[in-house]
Amino acid sequence: MGSVLHEVWKIFQFYILPVLPFVALVLIEIQLMYNRRENEVMFGTDSFDEKIKAFQFTPKEVRTLEKLVRSSKFENKDAVLNSSGLFEAAVSEFYRIRNVFSVRDETLDAIAGLRRKMDFTGSNPLTMVCSTRQFNVDDRVDLEVEGGQVFKRAKIYARSEKIWSIKMDCNPGLAKSLLGTHVLIRWTRANDAVYSIRLPVQAVSSDILVLNHSDKLDKEQLRKWLREVVDFPVVATFSNGEKHSGVLYDLSAGGILLGLAEDCKPDQRFSITFELPTFGEQNVDVRVLNNLGHRNPDFPLYNSISAVFTGSYAWTQERVLQYIFEVNRKSKMKKKAPNDVLT
Repeated sequence: MGSVLHEVWKIFQFYILPVLPFVALVLIEIQLMYNRRENEVMFGTDSFDEKIKAFQFTPKEVRTLEKLVRSSKFENKDAVLNSSGLFEAAVSEFYRIRNVFSVRDETLDAIAGLRRKMDFTGSNPLTMVCSTRQFNVDDRVDLEVEGGQVFKRAKIYARSEKIWSIKMDCNPGLAKSLLGTHVLIRWTRANDAVYSIRLPVQAVSSDILVLNHSDKLDKEQLRKWLREVVDFPVVATFSNGEKHSGVLYDLSAGGILLGLAEDCKPDQRFSITFELPTFGEQNVDVRVLNNLGHRNPDFPLYNSISAVFTGSYAWTQERVLQYIFEVNRKSKMKKKAPNDVLT
């Protein structure tokens, strides 16, 4: 026993004792940095003080905003006022450090108030969406559960800073079976993008799924390219060889919106064939982004399906760009024609 203690003492004396002063200095420096971060005047303080006047924040909201800034890694104090992305990054870091489930309700309410007053929710089309906390109650999402079953346009039932929930409108027994599984959630913001996240179901109440929040959203751009409204017949060929006729509603160099009677699912892949004026027949592979349902009143039996090109589509992309350019050029010439006649 004595020899074991002697060996332990030797290890401590030769390996641990020499580094203790260094460890102590590091800990002291970390504490000093923390104190400076908490108490010193930050860059952008004057700008921060000026900008917050426009939002009519309550004193509690101002104090909470200060806490968010101090908890973040930003050098400028006014950074969280400039972008929803920076604001949500600060919020996520604050909740990580403090543990969102331990934060006082009045602080949670203040953060929700800050987001609302700065119009950083997903309902603002100019706001960058990067967290499920920016979703709104009554927003509609598509759910894909394990096994591939899809529930379209499920309603966001409730949302707080801690958790959020989705009402499935299904058999409560089915909802209960999803407890502990992962669901893929897709939220589409018109003229912007499809936002998706796969989350575990934390709790189930009747047909309502309860989920934790996430700031790791995937984004599939819908309007990266200029789109042209069209009305072209299209034939879709599915992986099993089946062919189905439909209509191409609009067209861009990156993707399409088409109408098909078939009930396509997100991420489903197939090929389409259509005639592009002056350029002839085009054949290209596509991947479904979202099935928007029966949206087009001119084709009430068709599902409106947004999709992006996949595979080798560079040649088709170039032709589509040329076609859209030519259509827009002719449209501008027609608008100028009356003025030309008058002169």
